[in-house]
Amino acid sequence: MSSLAEPSASRPLSRSPARSPALSPALGPSRCGGERRKGAPDGGASQETRSADLNHAIRLLEGSDSNNLEEQLKVLKKVVKRFENGLPLKDLAQIIDVLNLCAEKVNEQEAFIEPVCELIKLCGLPFQKKKLSDEVSYSVTVSKSIAQLGYLMRVPSSQVRIQICKCIISFYKMDPPRKLLSGYQPTSANYKIQMAELGGLAETFVLSLALVENELTEKLWVLKALQHLSSSGVNCRHMLKAQAASRLCLYLNDVDPSGELVFRSSEILWNLLENTSKEEVVNQLSSLECVHALKEVFVDLLLHGFRHYDRQLRNDLLVIATLVAENPAAPMIESGFTTLLIVLATYTEGILSKDPCAVQLLSENDVMPALLYYIKPHQKPGFHDWSASQYEELQLHAIAILASVAPFLVDKYLSCQANTLLLVFLEWCMGQDPFFGQGNSFHGTGGRGNKLAQMRYSLRVLRSVVSLYDDAVNLNLCDQGAISQLLDILKYAANKTKERDDAILLEIQADTLFILSALCENDAHRKELFSYEGVDILIPFIQMDPKKLYSGLGHNRLLFSALDCLWSCVVGCYIAEDYFLEQQGIFLLLDLLALKQKNLCNIILGILVEFCDNPRTTFHISTWRGEKDQTAANLIVQLWRQEELDLGVKRDRCGRIADVKRPIVSSFQKQQEVIPMPANSPSFAIVEISENIRAKLYLLLCKLGFEDLPGLSAKDFVTLAIIRRYLDFKVGEVWSEVCTELKEEFRPVASDEEALKVISEVSENIGKSVAALQTEVLESQHRQEIREEEKTYTKIQAVHKQKEMVNKSWENFLTRTSNYEALKKAKRLQEKSIEASRSKLKTQNGAVHSTDIKGLSTTIGSGRLVTVESTPSQLIGGPLSGTDLALGKPSVCEGALKKIKRVKTLDSIKKDLGPVE
Repeated sequence: MSSLAEPSASRPLSRSPARSPALSPALGPSRCGGERRKGAPDGGASQETRSADLNHAIRLLEGSDSNNLEEQLKVLKKVVKRFENGLPLKDLAQIIDVLNLCAEKVNEQEAFIEPVCELIKLCGLPFQKKKLSDEVSYSVTVSKSIAQLGYLMRVPSSQVRIQICKCIISFYKMDPPRKLLSGYQPTSANYKIQMAELGGLAETFVLSLALVENELTEKLWVLKALQHLSSSGVNCRHMLKAQAASRLCLYLNDVDPSGELVFRSSEILWNLLENTSKEEVVNQLSSLECVHALKEVFVDLLLHGFRHYDRQLRNDLLVIATLVAENPAAPMIESGFTTLLIVLATYTEGILSKDPCAVQLLSENDVMPALLYYIKPHQKPGFHDWSASQYEELQLHAIAILASVAPFLVDKYLSCQANTLLLVFLEWCMGQDPFFGQGNSFHGTGGRGNKLAQMRYSLRVLRSVVSLYDDAVNLNLCDQGAISQLLDILKYAANKTKERDDAILLEIQADTLFILSALCENDAHRKELFSYEGVDILIPFIQMDPKKLYSGLGHNRLLFSALDCLWSCVVGCYIAEDYFLEQQGIFLLLDLLALKQKNLCNIILGILVEFCDNPRTTFHISTWRGEKDQTAANLIVQLWRQEELDLGVKRDRCGRIADVKRPIVSSFQKQQEVIPMPANSPSFAIVEISENIRAKLYLLLCKLGFEDLPGLSAKDFVTLAIIRRYLDFKVGEVWSEVCTELKEEFRPVASDEEALKVISEVSENIGKSVAALQTEVLESQHRQEIREEEKTYTKIQAVHKQKEMVNKSWENFLTRTSNYEALKKAKRLQEKSIEASRSKLKTQNGAVHSTDIKGLSTTIGSGRLVTVESTPSQLIGGPLSGTDLALGKPSVCEGALKKIKRVKTLDSIKKDLGPVE
């Protein structure tokens, strides 16, 4: 409070008249370079008059003569009159000086109260600027001037304090000026609000609450101003510095017939929670006095509040109390608030159930039977004047509370047969009873016209208790046929999803899958109960369109729940596994894996590794083909490379090992210092295995084998060489950590040091051998590429040679057609070639046919023109008579066929002639 009592430290504004010209730019020549005219409309004369009035007022008020009261008041009225249309930014500092001087005189002369109020009203008028840059130029002065309003709350006058509050509220309801000063324009709408934030006005106003704590009217005005100020995050932070949350909470129980005090205080608290650190606000509210105040005002609203407004205010305070209860240091039990809330049982978040002391109270007050009372099919309300929607809201509240407290009251839960009640209730939720939910409350969201809200919260209760993995709870559920009923719920929800795909149905399916996972895990008999029907239900979930994963409705959670259910309910049961394989489930998993989504890869690889214990699985994995005929082996190698890229493992540009001493160490692992650990604590090299998917990829390839893997390129084989020795490299990492720890603790003896050296060399040699193998693979690939290149080049050469031969043949043809001598030469060569091709042995008694065409008058060689002459009759029975070529009986047209000649066009001759060398 010293800051309010001694405002001078925060008031650096000078009261000297000489300050006025320093705050405003001096009148100079006009922009056009000429002298200012006397009659110019820039208001220069008025500015000088206003400044003179202010200077005169300050000198008069600072004077020691107290007999000039009438003159002082007269001057102050004149000042107010001068600025009745708004305050220029340049004059604001002097107005505040005048205001401070008047405020100091209020204690001596009450006559100054009215001028002070009038001057404060001036601060509520629109500020006016002459140039656009004035808002920035005067920002420091304005922010300090506005901050002075908070310090003026020290003036012991109700009128002054209320007027200050009204002035601040006017910042947020700024009306345009009625009349602008000549040559001025109004500042921006939010300028005063920004300056109030800059000057820290909110903090001062919180401190001023102590000055008005016994004056209800003034206190309500201060709260109203703080309510406006708390709409800003900057102001809220200033308010927290002054312990606003605890101060406001302590005033909640003050007498106020209007109820405005509680309303405005709760609104400010909500603004503080929303605009600043929730933890800091809760810490300020966690004192015994504050918690007690919250409890008392809550009880008062509970007992005497009958309006809707009162109930809403009660619920707001209850939420604030719940946030306070999250703080373990809050004295909720000591204040009696916890006992009160348990008895009333009206709020559903279950925060109090996390307190061990509160759990005992919950058990002793029979909270469990009271909540289970509502776990039954909807009936007519048993409460007077309660509508169906109100009863439904109460029912959903009770089920929501049960989901929070049931895990802490397991014995009570079992003794009350809660599982039986819930299963019967869920069966009713799937039934065809004519019930239509209202869906009006928060918990009834999505439940209008159906029973989905009841089903949703009942499954939440089951989820909360089975997640404890308590054998008694799970056995009790399974003995009552819960697995079959849960599968029916999945079918029911899946059918509903075909009609509409919303978040409520997706949550119901995800929770049901989780419950099944918890029930069937590590129990072969329950997995058999799940097997056929369960696999048929899971397959559509795994076939989900990947685009839906980004819908925001919860498809990603549903898919993860389905994969978890697959792992828990199918893997380990050969009946279920074989049926899953028959339904091509492995292909679906590999299709999902091919999406290469980081959050999916880990769980899918884990399922595939476990599935490989079934001897039929590896065949399915090897058979799978993805896009562009991708094989499973290629996919695994690609995932390995991507994982190493994400981990920052050092590789050269060809993918080979770059550091043979630490070939698979990630960049993060290299930054970690080796810290000596107890023998039963895993080192970083071991912990790292579970933090990425490399171990699972290695195990999967071990199941498939490293030989004869289809669809791999040379780059893949380079990576495969690393994967194959993953376990050896990991062992080398562990030994490296052991050596480092030993050297930090003590010096090994010579024999141990030699052994460690040999082990390190073995690990390094493995890295070198893998690097050499990778180089050999790349060189072999390079040689193969060279051979392929040479083969391709040979083909290209043959094509070019063929083209050259064609071109040469065409040139020869043109030469023969245009040069007769060349044609004759070609003819001779042709005849010579023909003669050389004939057999040297002459056929006895055979017919000899001439190859020359008589009467040929063309200038080119003859084409494929043949004159067929009949064989003389005396030669029938000759050497050809016993062959297929022997002539049959002469036809009737034999005479006409003695000589058949065919006349060809020039183009036909060219075509038949062909190239002649």
